[in-house]
Amino acid sequence: MATSAAAQEPELLDAAQAGDEEAFRRLVDPYRSELHAHGYRMLGSVQDAEDALQDSMLRSWKGLKRFERRSSLRSWLYTIVTNTCLNEIERRPKRMLPLDQGPASDPQGGPGLPLVETVWLEPYADEQLGVEDGFAAPEARFERREGVELAFIAALQHLPATQRAVLILREVLGFSAREVAELLDTTVASVNSALQRARKTIDERLPERSQQATLRSLGDARLREIVEGYMEAMQRGDVDAVVGMLFEDAAWSMPPSSRPSSGASACPAGTARSSSSRRRGCRSGA
Repeated sequence: MATSAAAQEPELLDAAQAGDEEAFRRLVDPYRSELHAHGYRMLGSVQDAEDALQDSMLRSWKGLKRFERRSSLRSWLYTIVTNTCLNEIERRPKRMLPLDQGPASDPQGGPGLPLVETVWLEPYADEQLGVEDGFAAPEARFERREGVELAFIAALQHLPATQRAVLILREVLGFSAREVAELLDTTVASVNSALQRARKTIDERLPERSQQATLRSLGDARLREIVEGYMEAMQRGDVDAVVGMLFEDAAWSMPPSSRPSSGASACPAGTARSSSSRRRGCRSGA
């Protein structure tokens, strides 16, 4: 939050607690982007995160008069959003990547039946929604952009809800163990224990190098070259060119099909068959 906005916070808080809706909007607007990203990390869905944020804002407005200022406003808002997400997790099945739902399909067997309702993880448009570069705090282990990468979000879905919340709050957002304990209404010992178990699960499932580290190693020019080559091949329907860009352990899914493909040769072949334009070979669903 900008220094000028932070300086105005006590005055805006006084007005908002007195019932000024415009003051409340100005009070919480600087936190919306990071709270939305937090909801996405917890839920794995942009739309679910939006719903959780709207619900949390309503709860915040209704409960603002009870905010006693013993913690920062940011911590108080994170408490509300986190608890809203924990309640949502209890009500619905966890989201996952297509390959986590079962073994890859035979590329000769067709794309399978379409899903009636998506249960897959959704990518996060971080540039559009304002996720910043770097670490949120010196204590954080993951960069903020690493915290919305699909591989990281997929790994989070394998954690129990409380462990998920603890790891995000400690390792991505940089809250202290004491702050997280207060936020989740538990003990510091419980937070440290949950974090230790969560780290073990996450470390087993994350790739050796994050997407952010890979992007930095490639550089802007090489990254642009790769993306342009991929998009041109997809637009031409050039399956052979797409195959040439994939590693042998590549996995490919094309919504709304429920059957992912695995292996460089199988992936575009399945896409080509399921495309609505067979003459062009394949079409990107990304």
